[in-house]
Amino acid sequence: MLWPVETRSVSPVFVGRADELSVLNDALARAAGEGTSRVSGTAGEPQALLLGGEAGVGKTRLVEEFGAAAARRGAVVAVGGCVEIGADGLPFAPFSGALRALRDALPEPFAAAAAGQEDELARLLPELGEARSSRHDEQGTARLFELTARLLERTASEHTVVLVLEDLHWADASTRHLLAHLFRTLRSGRLVVLATYRSDDIHRRHPLRPLLAELDRMRTVRRVELARFTREEVGRQVAGILAAEPDPAQIDEFFARSDGNAFFVEELAVAAGEGCRTGLTDSLRDLLLVRVEALPESAQQVARIVAEGGSTVEHPLIAAVARLPEDDLIEALRAAVGANLLTATPDGGGYRFRHSLVREAVADDLLPGERSRLNRRYAEAVEADPALVAADARVMRLASYWYHAHDPAKALPAVLDAAVVARRRHAYTEQLRLLERAMELWDGAPEDVRSALRPVDHAEVYPPCGCDPATTPLRYLDLMAEAAVAGRFGGERERALKIIKRALRLLEDDPDPLRAAWFWVQRSRVVQAQARGDGWSELATAQELVRGLPPSEVHAEVLAISANWSMLHRPGPGALADAERAVEYARMVGARPIELHARLTLGCLMVDSGDVEAGLAELRRVTADALAEGVTQVTGRAYVNLPSELQSVGRDREAEPVLREGLAFTRRFGLLEPEAWVWGNLAEVLYALGRWTDAAEAATRATGTGHSARTRGSGALRLAHIALGRGDLAESARRLEAAHAGYGTHDPMPQQSLPLARVALGLAAEEGRILDVRTELAAALDAGFPAGTHRYAWPLLRAAATAEADARTLPAAGPGRAAALARLSEAVRTLTTGVPLWRAHEEWARAELLRAEGRDTAATWSSVTGAFECLERPYDLARVRYRLAAALLAEGAGEDERDRAAELLGLAGAVAGHLGARPLADAVAGLAQRGRLTRAPRQELAPAGPAGSLGLTSRERDVLRLVSAGRTNRQIAEELFISPKTASVHVSNILAKLGVSGRGEAAAVAHRLGLFPPGGPDRRAAG
Repeated sequence: MLWPVETRSVSPVFVGRADELSVLNDALARAAGEGTSRVSGTAGEPQALLLGGEAGVGKTRLVEEFGAAAARRGAVVAVGGCVEIGADGLPFAPFSGALRALRDALPEPFAAAAAGQEDELARLLPELGEARSSRHDEQGTARLFELTARLLERTASEHTVVLVLEDLHWADASTRHLLAHLFRTLRSGRLVVLATYRSDDIHRRHPLRPLLAELDRMRTVRRVELARFTREEVGRQVAGILAAEPDPAQIDEFFARSDGNAFFVEELAVAAGEGCRTGLTDSLRDLLLVRVEALPESAQQVARIVAEGGSTVEHPLIAAVARLPEDDLIEALRAAVGANLLTATPDGGGYRFRHSLVREAVADDLLPGERSRLNRRYAEAVEADPALVAADARVMRLASYWYHAHDPAKALPAVLDAAVVARRRHAYTEQLRLLERAMELWDGAPEDVRSALRPVDHAEVYPPCGCDPATTPLRYLDLMAEAAVAGRFGGERERALKIIKRALRLLEDDPDPLRAAWFWVQRSRVVQAQARGDGWSELATAQELVRGLPPSEVHAEVLAISANWSMLHRPGPGALADAERAVEYARMVGARPIELHARLTLGCLMVDSGDVEAGLAELRRVTADALAEGVTQVTGRAYVNLPSELQSVGRDREAEPVLREGLAFTRRFGLLEPEAWVWGNLAEVLYALGRWTDAAEAATRATGTGHSARTRGSGALRLAHIALGRGDLAESARRLEAAHAGYGTHDPMPQQSLPLARVALGLAAEEGRILDVRTELAAALDAGFPAGTHRYAWPLLRAAATAEADARTLPAAGPGRAAALARLSEAVRTLTTGVPLWRAHEEWARAELLRAEGRDTAATWSSVTGAFECLERPYDLARVRYRLAAALLAEGAGEDERDRAAELLGLAGAVAGHLGARPLADAVAGLAQRGRLTRAPRQELAPAGPAGSLGLTSRERDVLRLVSAGRTNRQIAEELFISPKTASVHVSNILAKLGVSGRGEAAAVAHRLGLFPPGGPDRRAAG
């Protein structure tokens, strides 16, 4: 519904709440950008608020007043409420309602914001079309959440929007999770998100309590608690209701009995005005029932029917359940509305209680048999005429009615149908609850009812295992399988693990190798997700169960997952063979998604084993196939794996555009985890290409995009590496600790442990802790370097050799030095050097080992420099040039060699200055001073044309180019893959450097200086 709406209060005067209303209005002003400078193009920021208070304290009235004021200021106010049907909240109900209202109010902006993602967003708003039918995965919910956030940001880009979500204490888990995601991730748009809840309902085990605790820790979320009225405010409220100044003694009585609760003050005042003897009862609940009991019997009957029907009940449904003559029904409803117990819904299609406290009091007063009978009548009415209930709520409400009617024969099929709807909406926690309810009903349902159920209708995730899901009756194990996956996807992993263990115990009594293998695969995934192990023993059990069995989807999946596990943990010939068989089996049984995943793994393993070009070609084919077939999960993974393998063989320049494509794809489809991994890989590429500022920004995006600890660990590790290169050892150590925490210790992988060791070793070397350097190296050498880890192993060995060479003269380095150098030399000798990058690292490591023994020469370092001059590795090249210059000076060369050394130091110093690599810059300057070079090395890059003379960085030049083209901050952010806030900061810096006051003047300066000539390339750069 939209403002203005019918006020559900009998108080004509809005009393108090000045401070709380001021907070809400301030949030609205911030969101709308009122009073902020528009020079930088900023139009306000999203605002998040929580409004809490006990039942009846006045939350709804405050929201109504705020909404009316916001509407007068031009804002669109969209309201959605959590729905309570029995004890079952409808999945995403408040968001569905609010988005429907927003779409009605802003049809064109809403359609533009949802363009291209209607089939996914239809899970929240069925009016957008048919929800996409795709293979479900653990990222499905996160994908939907991210697309919802983008929808709201885009809709609110030009219009101020207030999104009100009422009664969070009834919210289903999916609604709570979506709200938390919005509060965490909304970064742009003129948007206010206001959620209300009953604070007195939030007991210690209430599911909303952890969310409130989480939101309290967010600095961006403001929490407003409504207190009860003071005696003075009670007096003003009563005066407004009675339209006369009340007697002070009456105010004292009302205040004492209501304790300042606004709703109970209303009830007491209305009762007094109607002449009720309120002193006859001490219970305010009884006071509410007294008002109901004063109604005619038919009106009481209708009130009881509405109380059991849900938060809002449609008029035709009330008529079907009440079974009263039409005139009698109208008179009964008129009496209930006239007594201010019921109120018509804004659309006039149904009724609800004026306050939920009244509904709860009436519902609680029902006898158990009476409640069951009413639910049965509701269910029978909806079954007889489904049009009585809105289509998007019909299945869920029917399941609830039959369940609370205590009729297993009817409830089991209805609950299973509701579970399917929850799954389609990615409401996996609600799906799990419904499936658990179905398992509870299973034994009580008649055999003929159970035998009529089919897996094809109710069990999507469980493979056929040799039977036809369209003709074979549904089994209890099928429900357990569906529940296990729902728990895994919904984050309820402990519940999922219990179900899996119970299923495996049942399969011990009734053996079925394929089904057992499938459950062991699920157990492996849950164990890894819970950080209880690496999941290999469970996978090994699954492999044993399918060994020797004919090809099947389960068999192919076991092989594909095992191959992927081995690729990450213990790559080798066995993993390659598993991947090849997985591809073969998947093709034989027509399991296309499994085949594509297995081919991705196979391509990576081919590259890692040395068959580089064939492996990269296969990865490109899979990426193209997955894109063409719309298999988004595989495509998201491909945009992580393909550029990663390109990086591994030193083809970073080739990897960057693939990563940019990956960012566009993952952001379009809301694939948060793949997007985070893409950001992390992009940070690594940009680091290698010498664009450290952009690398740091990409790494920061990696830490904040995904939900998993591993993606946060990945981003933190990249930031630690950058900080180490810049000489900020404290920051590097802090980030390294965060990376360790993110990766954990339960599931070690070489692609994580080796880079961690590399940074830890570098920190130890910078701090002069040579013994710690050797400890880190020894641990890595003990673990070994499996196939495919050369990209991590070579930098580690080179860093260790550099540390030994730097510590050659330290007394503390003497003990154990020979053994350490011998072991390091052996590792360098035996590690593969199959691509130019690895060969360059090998030469560098050998040169450092010679330097550690005092036997390096200018010829040694000249060869290393030549190897890196063929690669795009500016920082590495600068470092080896520094070493060559040092060797030239050490050999006491003539003027030509001294000039060459000066030139090399100049080049190295320029790179160090550009990157902010302070240790290298200091080393270059120190060597130049010691060598008494007359030609000082350059410490900064020379200005690049007019833009450089203005002091603009490469990133600022890119931003100025887009400002000159008329782009907004939002468009600049999307084009350069930065946040709108970062774009705004860049614009402000540009205006200051140019000495202008606005974007138009900046564009004029750029035009006057000819910075971006017409017809020039519209280059999209990232620094």
